[in-house]
Amino acid sequence: MTRGEAQKRIRELSLEIREHDVRYYAHDRPSISDAAYDRLVHELKDLEEQFPDLRLPDSPTQRVGSAMRTAFQKRAHAAPMLSLESLMEVDEVREFDERVRRGLGVERVQYHAEPKFDGLSVELVYEDGLFVRGATRGNGEVGEDVTENLRTIRSLPLRLSSDGPAEGGRGLTAVRGEALMPLAEFAALNRRLIERSEEPFANARNAAAGAVRQLDPTITASRKLDLYAYDVMHADHATFETQSAMLATLRDWGFHVESNVRLCDGIDEVVEYHERLAERRDSLGYEIDGAVVKVEQRGWQKRLGVRSHSPRWAVAFKFPPRQEVTRVVDIVVQVGRTGKLTPVAQLEPVDVSGVTVSRATLHNQDEVERKDVRIGDTVRVRRAGDVIPEVVEVLRAHRPRGAEPFAMPRSCPVCGARVNRVGAYHLCTNGLACPAQLAGHLEHFASRGAMDIVGLGGKTVQQLLNAGLVKDLADLYKLTPIDLASLEGFAEKSIENLMNAIEKSKRPRLDRFLFALGIEHVGDTVARLLADHYGALEPLFEASEAELQEIRGIGPEVAEAVRNFFSSARNRRVLDRLTQAGVRPMHAARRRGPQPLAGETVVFTGGLERCTRPEAARKAEAAGARIASGISRKVTLVVAGPGAGSKLGEAKKLGIPVIDEDAFLARIGEG
Repeated sequence: MTRGEAQKRIRELSLEIREHDVRYYAHDRPSISDAAYDRLVHELKDLEEQFPDLRLPDSPTQRVGSAMRTAFQKRAHAAPMLSLESLMEVDEVREFDERVRRGLGVERVQYHAEPKFDGLSVELVYEDGLFVRGATRGNGEVGEDVTENLRTIRSLPLRLSSDGPAEGGRGLTAVRGEALMPLAEFAALNRRLIERSEEPFANARNAAAGAVRQLDPTITASRKLDLYAYDVMHADHATFETQSAMLATLRDWGFHVESNVRLCDGIDEVVEYHERLAERRDSLGYEIDGAVVKVEQRGWQKRLGVRSHSPRWAVAFKFPPRQEVTRVVDIVVQVGRTGKLTPVAQLEPVDVSGVTVSRATLHNQDEVERKDVRIGDTVRVRRAGDVIPEVVEVLRAHRPRGAEPFAMPRSCPVCGARVNRVGAYHLCTNGLACPAQLAGHLEHFASRGAMDIVGLGGKTVQQLLNAGLVKDLADLYKLTPIDLASLEGFAEKSIENLMNAIEKSKRPRLDRFLFALGIEHVGDTVARLLADHYGALEPLFEASEAELQEIRGIGPEVAEAVRNFFSSARNRRVLDRLTQAGVRPMHAARRRGPQPLAGETVVFTGGLERCTRPEAARKAEAAGARIASGISRKVTLVVAGPGAGSKLGEAKKLGIPVIDEDAFLARIGEG
């Protein structure tokens, strides 16, 4: 394909994919299958890799995120992002209606009622129709720049559609929306966290906020957030007479807009809408905590005006909290993959908003002591985020005589090994030899980001454990075709594939092997830091906490976890058996001597021709640099390629040195 043909095809694909996104997210009318959509995206990615300078600034492939952020810059909003007065009672809502009618001098007011999303409020700014930045609400005047993270949300249009009567393609347009985590994704995320013995999120709102504020946009992309738009904060070339017309325009521009809304003729219809919405609450795919009630006429909104922090023309009509009272029958302790002990309250079953709750997490000893939960107590429970049950408070007036304070066990309830307290948590010291930890360890060890043993999923792991074929990680490498033939679902080809995958995994990269071991607090980033610093596994056996903390990016908590893991005699025996089985992590080249970009903070902008953006970022980090995604006074170097945009102009204004890709590679010794 010639360069001209590629340019034409890239534009065609970008336009086609963008139109499919609008059909899917804004109009709920997809016209092609997911597989066909994926083929279009893959074709576009392939062309952009061949011709990186032809990549469009709003290319659909730019949603995956790659660059690590070192900080969130502050961004002033195009208009104040006001909060809403919260009302709980019908009488309060009727008083609001009286104030509005009195302020306008009218007998009846039309209200626009819509679900009150329980997510993270964000500002989305477009220049000439192109998405240029996004920020959290912050204090209402200034928020944090989370542009790259928001780009990963597929329901956020990177370019406004030209459909509809209101023009969004010229000048500055600022839209307010809500970043949400769908409840199905929230439940899946918490399952993954629990399997890794990590603390689950209490509710979907916290999960969404945590995803949007990740320093690594690739993590945000993996969380599958959704975004609903509900307000035009500023528009150079669009005006709206009503709230309904504004939402219709947002939908025409390509935004995901809520359809469960109602135009209410008077406050009685608002109350009716609120009641019906509460009844339908559990059938929605996202979390809401009430209804938002707004005066329909935009002109009337302006006449009513705003207070210092909230508008006079809108309120939040909240739902009552979902809570019930029950009794704690017992407090049991669960042991997770990393050995973390978690106390769980066993409850007399109680119905909480249509769901039977019989267990509630107590998180850790500190939480138990703070709430003073004891066996036999009468407690108030709620479904946190309507998913994870938790104890809200103890009704001490009903406490039975003789109820004893709860204390975490000194030995593991599964294997009997000693339990150590580390920070807020209690940990089993039996490491990889604890049966309670083994299933989770095996799944994690075999996962794609770790040893990548294809075919060794949760079902197969459980079969191996039930058959007594695997008692620790090293036993995986002693499996034979005869062993696998005894398992349900294994035929000749599947046995051959799994045996090949196990054999192939014997030469992992050192950082992947460290990640696979499931050490507390050691994710892929920390594993890479350890591998880069030590270059081999053996030096970690003797590394002290003080030495580990000298590595940039590793703090006291991580250092203590790493030291505890490698100083455990049981863990060392498992590692020795892995070595005897032929597992040999590939040594990483240690960084020695001066690093050419040490102390530099680098921003990449525009296209790169000799390496991809993620590759360039990794090379810069390996040379000692920190990577930033936006221009600030902390940035010391900008690498600009073809198609560089506003970042290049900002850098020049601040006098930041700018070099091209060739000069960058020359500086790191790859010229």
